[in-house]
Amino acid sequence: MLAICDAEILGATLRDGEIVFKVREEFYKGFKTTVDEALDLIRQSTIVNMVGRNIVKKAVERGYVHPEAILTISGVPHAQIVKM
Repeated sequence: MLAICDAEILGATLRDGEIVFKVREEFYKGFKTTVDEALDLIRQSTIVNMVGRNIVKKAVERGYVHPEAILTISGVPHAQIVKM
């Protein structure tokens, strides 16, 4: 499983109505990487949890995520991938 987020939202709490989404360091913090390396990790992973404008946008551009499968919380996109 790959958990990936844009660096600038690590540790943030996103709120939208009753939805509270915590971008917890315990879950998302690992190593910093380039966008291209992150996209390669997404390609290799069977389960992906991603949050952030940049990484989700790039995943959509590569065809890994369908735009209609994105949940936006406080203006920040969140998407998940499960490959069967």
